[in-house]
Amino acid sequence: LRKQAFESDKKNFLETITPKFLTPQKLFEQADCHIKPSTLFGIGLLLALLGATAGILLKAPLYLVPFNALLMFSLPWIWLWNKRRVRLSKFAAQLPDALELVARALRAGHSLGAGMHVVAEEMPSPIADEFGRVFEEQNLGIPIEDALRSMCERVPNLDLRFFVTSVAIQRQTGGDLAEILDKIGYVIRERFRILGQVKALTGEGRLSGVVLIALPFALFGFMLNSKPDYIEPLWTTDLGKKMSFAALVAQIIGALVIRKIVNIKV
Repeated sequence: LRKQAFESDKKNFLETITPKFLTPQKLFEQADCHIKPSTLFGIGLLLALLGATAGILLKAPLYLVPFNALLMFSLPWIWLWNKRRVRLSKFAAQLPDALELVARALRAGHSLGAGMHVVAEEMPSPIADEFGRVFEEQNLGIPIEDALRSMCERVPNLDLRFFVTSVAIQRQTGGDLAEILDKIGYVIRERFRILGQVKALTGEGRLSGVVLIALPFALFGFMLNSKPDYIEPLWTTDLGKKMSFAALVAQIIGALVIRKIVNIKV
């Protein structure tokens, strides 16, 4: 028993000091991707092999072959990350309507679990899937607070955490949960409205950043196809290699600065 207690304390301590990174399993779960990680990894390797073979057959410079293979290997993971981004954005947009629907169900005399079931029946995916999973978990005997915390782990959304925290506090201290949910939904809608205004005001800056970042690479590709001898010293001489490395570093720094300027948190 002493050994088991020590192992439990050790595990809790390690979980406390270890940062919670986005694991591949959590990434696939948040993206609602039903492909196995090993399968996606195999697809990436196959695409990398095809990209390297195409570069060799097209007699591309040798330094471009591994770059092309790496680019092709990253395509499935870029698709997965974009699928996760789209799903989380859709969930965030559906959350105010879901909270108002739960609040109306509470005013009609239903329980919180029944309100979750109404959201699962009436609203589209992905929020219907997540709320329906919470409803099924509580039907299986899991406390609704634990089911809601599990949903927060699957969906990293700050507004959803507000909702879960308000439910936990209300179940301990009491209060009008329907009114709290209405206020949370109102705050979320106002945030989306202000965020739309910010995007409209920073649209020119974001477009300028895309153009400034893409222009050197587009010009490099044009010169590589039209007059490769002109830019060949960039990778055949020591000074050219240093200049190319410095240019890439400056591009990355410039992209980060522009992103910091135009991304305003609301």
